[in-house]
Amino acid sequence: MAQYKRILLKLSGESLMGGKQYGIDEVRLNEYATQIKEIAEMGVQIGIVIGGGNIFRGLSGASKGFDRVKGDQMGMLATVINSLALSSALVAQDVKAKVLTAIRMEPIGEFYNKWRAIELLEQGNVVIMSGGTGNPFFTTDTGSSLRGIEIEADVMLKGTRVDGIYTADPEKDPTATKFSDITYDEIYTRGLKVMDLTATTMCKENNLPIIVFDMDTNGNLKKVMSGENIGTLVHN
Repeated sequence: MAQYKRILLKLSGESLMGGKQYGIDEVRLNEYATQIKEIAEMGVQIGIVIGGGNIFRGLSGASKGFDRVKGDQMGMLATVINSLALSSALVAQDVKAKVLTAIRMEPIGEFYNKWRAIELLEQGNVVIMSGGTGNPFFTTDTGSSLRGIEIEADVMLKGTRVDGIYTADPEKDPTATKFSDITYDEIYTRGLKVMDLTATTMCKENNLPIIVFDMDTNGNLKKVMSGENIGTLVHN
């Protein structure tokens, strides 16, 4: 039995690169689609937000001379490309999937609104919500917090390449230790970089728990949904 009825799955754009330097690794994309299919078959309602960092990052663009607003708009379009790729991979595996966009761009995707997203979820579609919040100066972390709260998800699952939250960056500090669970307040006081501050605050204020886990290991998504204690739970 699945632990949660409705989830918001946040995927990193960088993770979609897999072994490549840039763009979308088809192997990684299909692995993600397979993992999502596994939990869809458990009856879970799945909303997804994907970053766009494998294609373009607004902030790094701004540091190279791009106008910040235009850079963020390019980043939003990058998330739409990733969302279309994931929906295509899901449909190829016989999973019903719909792309909604925060900016009008029919027929690429339907314009997002909360009630349409929930209706599609209840009809058994995986709903991929692209384009961030539709506004510059907000990250896809904030976009995923917003969408998770709007669709009334039971939990946000943040799929990363690290298997949880550590006292320090485990890739840089071999003495870093992992938390099995941690409060939002402790994330603030320790200055841990889980998500940006706006996103974390939104989850805290709306009581949306987050599980940070390693999405790049096949089968992990199903383990989280089955209640296995992998990753780190963030809560009030």
